[in-house]
Amino acid sequence: MNFGLDPAVAAEVVRLVRARSSKRLVVKLSPNAPDLVAVARACVGAGADALSLVNTFKAMAIDVERGRPVFENLSAGLSGPAIRPLALRMVWDVVEAVTVPVIGIGGIATARDALEFLMAGAVAVQVGTATFADPNSLHDIIAGIRDFLAARGHSSVKEIIGLARSVAPRNTVDPNCDCG
Repeated sequence: MNFGLDPAVAAEVVRLVRARSSKRLVVKLSPNAPDLVAVARACVGAGADALSLVNTFKAMAIDVERGRPVFENLSAGLSGPAIRPLALRMVWDVVEAVTVPVIGIGGIATARDALEFLMAGAVAVQVGTATFADPNSLHDIIAGIRDFLAARGHSSVKEIIGLARSVAPRNTVDPNCDCG
């Protein structure tokens, strides 16, 4: 079901869910949308209370010994550390575009990874793939965040949410430039 790829369709799904529930509605966004910011804005406009992003990236692998795709459906979801820089950029872009809380997801395996998402503006993070390799990773990440905050005199994680946004340069590239 690709309803998360088109802003109008995503908004309609959110509207239908919103009409049937008064509970907090957190919508998880796909990185495969051609315009993720448009999907995010449409979901918020339709009643999402928060957004989480991103889900897995559509990916593929080929078995070179057999000369055929590895997956029966040709593609599968790619997650883990390989997607972290992509997911982080998407979180950055969506935080800029919406006024609801954003939960960062995608390749978070260490406290440093989680801190990047928080400093980009995510209000929380989700850890998935890392727990398969190390079931204690969540405890290590939480401890690492606490140590980081304490070492820098912060009393709450709220003090670092969006921190990188306050010092980041604005995109100054001329949109009409053919910078190749």
